[in-house]
Amino acid sequence: MVGLPGLRGVEHVGFTVPDIEEATSFFVNVIGCEHVYSLGPFRSSDDWMATHLNVPADAIMRELRFFRCRNGPNFEIFQYEASGQRLSPPRNSDVGGHHLAFYVDDFGAALAYLKGHGIRLLGEPTYRDTGPSAGQTWIYFLAPWGMQLELVSFPQGKLYEKTATTLLWQPSAVL
Repeated sequence: MVGLPGLRGVEHVGFTVPDIEEATSFFVNVIGCEHVYSLGPFRSSDDWMATHLNVPADAIMRELRFFRCRNGPNFEIFQYEASGQRLSPPRNSDVGGHHLAFYVDDFGAALAYLKGHGIRLLGEPTYRDTGPSAGQTWIYFLAPWGMQLELVSFPQGKLYEKTATTLLWQPSAVL
C-alpha cells in the first residue's frame, strides 16, 4: 500500500485569523458551525514555538478554537501575535493560499442567506455541466477579514462519482 500507514482521512484544517472573536461570531452565527472547545494562550521563553509550530520564537498564540460544521473535518482557528506577522490573507494564487468550502443541500437558499447577511460574493455562481465536476454549483465568498470561502453543492453527485470504482463521500449520505 502507498501512503501513510493507517491513514483514515483529514481530521482537521487550521488557519490564522486576525480577530478570534469576530471569526467565532461569523462561523457560529452566520455559517452555523459549533464552537467545540478552546485552548491557550501559548508562548515560550525558548525556541519551542519556532521548532514545533514554524512561527517566530517570540510568537504568542492568544487562543485556538476548534469548530465542527456538521459533517466533514473539523477546523481550528488561531489568533497569533508575532514579530513580522503579515496581516493580509493570502489569495488562492499565493503559495499557501487556501479556502474552506461549505457543502449545502439547497444552493439557492444558502446563496440568498449569504446575500441577506451582506456577505461579499465573488462573481456569480458557477455551474459545471461537463467534465468530472459536472453537476456541481459553487461560488466563492469572503469572511469579514477577507479569507476566501466557498459555497458548493452537487445534490445529484458529480460525473466522476458515477464512474468511480470507489465512492468515498456522497451528498445523499449527508443527513
